[in-house]
Amino acid sequence: MSFKPATWPRRLRSQEWYAGTSRDTIYHRGWMKNQGYPDDLFDGRPVIGILNTWSDLTPCNGHLRELAEKVKAGIWEAGGFPVEVPVFSASENTFRPTAMMFRNLAALSIEEQMRGQPIDGAVLLVGCDKTTPSLLMAAASTDLPSIVVTGGPMLNGYFHGERIGSGTHLWKFSEAVKAGDMTQEDFLEAEQSMSRSSGSCNTMGTASSMASMAEALGMALSGNAAIPAVDSRRRVMAQLSGRRIVQMVKDDLKPSDIMTRHAFENAVRTNGAIGGSTNAVVHLLAIAGRVGVDFTLDDWDRCGRDVATIVNLMPSGKYLMEEFFYAGGLPVVLRHLGDAGLLHKDALTVSGTAIWDEVRNAVNHNTDVILPVDRALTQQGGIAVVKGNLAPNGAVLKPSAASPHLLSHRGRAVVFEDIDDYKARINDDALDIDETCVMVLKNCGPRGYPGMAEVGNMGLPPKVLKKGITDMIRISDARMSGTAYGTVVLHTSPEAAAGGPLAVVRNGDMIELDVPNRRLHLDIPDHELDARLKEWRPSVETPESGYAWLHQAHVEGADTGADLDFLKGCRGAPVGKDSH
Repeated sequence: MSFKPATWPRRLRSQEWYAGTSRDTIYHRGWMKNQGYPDDLFDGRPVIGILNTWSDLTPCNGHLRELAEKVKAGIWEAGGFPVEVPVFSASENTFRPTAMMFRNLAALSIEEQMRGQPIDGAVLLVGCDKTTPSLLMAAASTDLPSIVVTGGPMLNGYFHGERIGSGTHLWKFSEAVKAGDMTQEDFLEAEQSMSRSSGSCNTMGTASSMASMAEALGMALSGNAAIPAVDSRRRVMAQLSGRRIVQMVKDDLKPSDIMTRHAFENAVRTNGAIGGSTNAVVHLLAIAGRVGVDFTLDDWDRCGRDVATIVNLMPSGKYLMEEFFYAGGLPVVLRHLGDAGLLHKDALTVSGTAIWDEVRNAVNHNTDVILPVDRALTQQGGIAVVKGNLAPNGAVLKPSAASPHLLSHRGRAVVFEDIDDYKARINDDALDIDETCVMVLKNCGPRGYPGMAEVGNMGLPPKVLKKGITDMIRISDARMSGTAYGTVVLHTSPEAAAGGPLAVVRNGDMIELDVPNRRLHLDIPDHELDARLKEWRPSVETPESGYAWLHQAHVEGADTGADLDFLKGCRGAPVGKDSH
């Protein structure tokens, strides 16, 4: 930790808009005064943008307007000037074809809002899966002092006395209905139990994983990740964060000071320890690319490989985020990593202190929720990166959510050319498939779907489910929900739509998965693979215009974060010229 706070007072960025008596200054300042702001608010105090991803169509973030008021209170208390700014909210629940297609659009639009408006710092008010990475990407690009406040997870769900995890039980119950083990009426009744309070998924899905990643990166105050949405302590966290961002602006403490290579290594190891979402891979790679840190898919495997999964939460374990908070939350996990020599203890956080100073005294209040290492869910819980002739640039798998007996397996490929082909054939009892086969799904990557949808955890065919089989190897260039589970190989790169080897897999080919040795192999001769690739022609249509065209033309592969190629690197937030 080598950060040196800036000298205060100093001229702030917002003063280029508001200071002085010129025509341009009066133009900016005068219009703001129609809201009833007095003169002294423009006297050089930090202007803090509360970038709020609230939307009625983003239900995970539906309570963020209330939370924003607490952030404002903290900013006022610390002598800042809060301005709430509604920003693009990429809802996981509603956006089609997939919210992931709009993560980059959100990041681009928010980046330009930060760059083009008179704010000195930002509170990133987030919750739903893509809102956290998109705002972190924008903050990394502009490098304005920023702090993350998440909305928090929902309370536990219960159905017939059983804990219900949002997302996780959706997949579980859906399969049970297809297998004949659950009635449709019970499934509909269970629906009412899945989302019983404000907040994001109550499992260790992508929303909670990314909240944990923000905290592990040092971009949120310690303890932020796990507080339930409706708990009063969530509001306290929001108010304290509002206070803190004002001092961050005075100190000129920026994302580039916090999100260093050591911070990303801390986050990767944290993701392994919590059994976090595979989606964290593409998001952290994208954030690293924005802030200018050279961080690769190989670094993911290197840093996370020997980390035990100790958080006993769905989809890997049995508890939910509410219990995780009561047990002590992420600070306990970070303390464990530090005690095990797996944490860069001097990494800087938004608090202005080292991460170890924040967590060294954390206490585990429930050792069945946050497990000791000798009772870990899996001893190697980090995201596994597998490579081979089927995935030259890599593919990922979550060992803590996989079936151990399938981590080394050779099977016959059953190929689906795209998601429509899968849907048309999967329920047909004539489909030539059994539990030893490997299901292969093509054309669902960043270009192919387009947008890389969460369809990689393909539901098993009913004829297999009825035999009591609950898992098979599934391989695709898609993603899967962080709430999902199974032996699912994802993000296969290069993707099929870009002419990767996945595009030429045929029914009947033998595929070998060897997770311990990090290998994914299509068992055909090299000359045949080369010949197939030469014969391959694109099958995915190119959009004629609009954002879909821009996305498909410029999106990079999953192995580098699936960002748009022209958005890489920290470009800063210059004031620019005033045209008035």
